[in-house]
Amino acid sequence: MKLSKYLVAGCVTLASTAFSIASAYAACATDNLPNSMAKPGGFPARALTMIVPYGPAGGSGQVAQAMAQAVSDLTGVSINRDHKPGGSGTVGMTAYMAAPADGYSVLEHIDDASSAHALDSSRPNPATDLIPLVISQITFSQIYIRTNETRYNDWESFVEWVNAQNGRATIANVSKEGSMERVMMKFITDATGMQIQQISFDKGAPRYGALAGGQVDALFEQPGDVRNFLDAGKFKPILTMLKERPSAFADVPSLTDAALDFDPLFRFRGFYVHKDAPADRVKWLQWAFQKAYCQPSYQKYNESKFMTLIESFRDTEGARELITKTIQQYRDVYKQMGLEVK
Repeated sequence: MKLSKYLVAGCVTLASTAFSIASAYAACATDNLPNSMAKPGGFPARALTMIVPYGPAGGSGQVAQAMAQAVSDLTGVSINRDHKPGGSGTVGMTAYMAAPADGYSVLEHIDDASSAHALDSSRPNPATDLIPLVISQITFSQIYIRTNETRYNDWESFVEWVNAQNGRATIANVSKEGSMERVMMKFITDATGMQIQQISFDKGAPRYGALAGGQVDALFEQPGDVRNFLDAGKFKPILTMLKERPSAFADVPSLTDAALDFDPLFRFRGFYVHKDAPADRVKWLQWAFQKAYCQPSYQKYNESKFMTLIESFRDTEGARELITKTIQQYRDVYKQMGLEVK
């Protein structure tokens, strides 16, 4: 049976989000917004705090730093980043929801917040319990091996090698069951028959280090997060989880090339404020974070992280639409997988 049975309409697919880099930079998504906005009642009169539910070295930490810098460059307002890793984002989310809803605290989070609510509706819904200020990254995943690996050197030989290991092969991945990464790995193992142990890491740096140091045989990750390892020639991708090969990875097989018949899920990262924050402060934050997306420093950062291969920008309404569709998508996936959806 085809694995695409798990997925529903509304999935963010390459066909609906692909665009050319040239068109992206010809007119940035928020060029129509004013270059400045008056501070409502003097807000913010002090530095903002950005709670980041992951460590500083991974993709969330990197995008938080880039966006905080872009907002500060645009507005002159400092942003202090407060990293609270743990529980695949739940520690940071819990801390944020307990903070005063005065607009001085914002949250960086990823699609894990949507999948967590999909599995357990008592957890915050990022489309309604929070106000999305901007979705600033949407990206795809790949499987990586060490460049100097001798036991296998491409996707076909990797699958063959794993299937000969009787379940002893390993891949570094995130720890949260039901996450995008875990669901995608289920799709892959179901399709290939691979028996591979997923070694859990909540933080990015230990996950990458496990592959670099030879503690695992492969790594599931997004290309921007391991750009330094790619540029240094230490890692190489052997499978791109898109239907077609992007130009940046023209030599790496896609899902279609590997005869994997399912629609890929995507990582998305964004910034939020509590739904009960004062409306005039929310309006200013929406302007600041959306306009910061088009700051040259942030655009350069996104380009360096392969974030221009898929349309990465969503404003508040676009983010709500994406999140709502994602939640329903994951609920259907989880039910098909036999998980208890609360």
